[in-house]
Amino acid sequence: MNIHEYQAKEVLRGFGVPVPKGKAAFTVEEAVAAAKELPGPVWVVKAQIHAGGRGKGGGVKVVNSIEDVKKEAERMLGMTLVTHQTGPHGRFVKRLYIEDGSAIDRELYLSALVDRATSRIAFIVSTEGGMDIEEVAHKTPEKIQTFQIEPAVGYSPYVGLDIATALKLKGDAAKQCGKVVQSLYNAFVAKDMSLLEINPLVVTKDGNVICLDAKINFDDNALMRHKDIVELRDLDEEDPMEVQASKYDLSYIKLDGTIGCMVNGAGLAMATMDIIKLYGEEPANFLDVGGGASKEKVTAAFKIIVSDPNVKGILVNIFGGIMKCDIIAEGIVAAAKELSLKVPLVVRLEGTNVELGKKILADSGLPIVSGSDLADAAQKIVKAVKGSK
Repeated sequence: MNIHEYQAKEVLRGFGVPVPKGKAAFTVEEAVAAAKELPGPVWVVKAQIHAGGRGKGGGVKVVNSIEDVKKEAERMLGMTLVTHQTGPHGRFVKRLYIEDGSAIDRELYLSALVDRATSRIAFIVSTEGGMDIEEVAHKTPEKIQTFQIEPAVGYSPYVGLDIATALKLKGDAAKQCGKVVQSLYNAFVAKDMSLLEINPLVVTKDGNVICLDAKINFDDNALMRHKDIVELRDLDEEDPMEVQASKYDLSYIKLDGTIGCMVNGAGLAMATMDIIKLYGEEPANFLDVGGGASKEKVTAAFKIIVSDPNVKGILVNIFGGIMKCDIIAEGIVAAAKELSLKVPLVVRLEGTNVELGKKILADSGLPIVSGSDLADAAQKIVKAVKGSK
């Protein structure tokens, strides 16, 4: 789960992380009022969307007057902001963050993430912070350094000092950096984050180290421990089909292909997507209904798949263990009848109650094609979809 910059800064502020003063605004009037409450005389108007690269897309502007705050707020609110992370469709801007300006001396980069290769929290830092960090990573990767936290020991002050040294900070700035890193680590662990990015981490002209921007992703599997974080969720920033899937506890990710997939188990879902590509088509989604889905859950999953206008065919691949094949079959039949399905449907069932499941499909009177195995099912749906083009 992602949150907006202003929400991320509020979370970090609770852990003693130094961030500039600022206020969220949903209207031009609120933006002007927020600016008047801040010291000035420089303000930053920031579009709030779940994507990076806002500065290059015109979504971050530094201004020197209340009048310019109003002008930029009028421009940004309601605009479609296109960045390298949004894709060509962009994101609709519904909220802003009005922030007090900072006199920047140096821009640095700092992030923390879960390194799955080592099963440790890792800090990634660079002296080259700012909007071009992706280019730095591509062209001069030697300027990026990684520091691992040993889980058996936990955070130790030397990590912050090592990071400060890597960022070429000295004296009081180095001490401040050490405290910032420790506070960020505490926040990362306490709130079950999966990514925490500060870009840029800045040193101001008066020698203070502050987090000028903040991006946070949270581990969805731990959200039941953090009701305060769940309340920050902005559904407008998420794909409507993914939002609908979350209501039924379905793991769904929309893709760009033409064959909708409904599978139980993440590994089997990946294999299903791979074999569709092997035979010449592209999957339209990743959808894992889980191991113990009900008839209602299967029906909901089916509805989500067919709501995608790019779907030209559907492949259901189920291995019935805890989930019985007859339950899957009943859900498929119910959904197909309710939706008057108009695209080819191929179903491959194996496992518990498989014969009963196949009988339910065969007796439904619907044009459902059975696959004897995964390869057979994939070839049949690919052929059907290519034939309809």
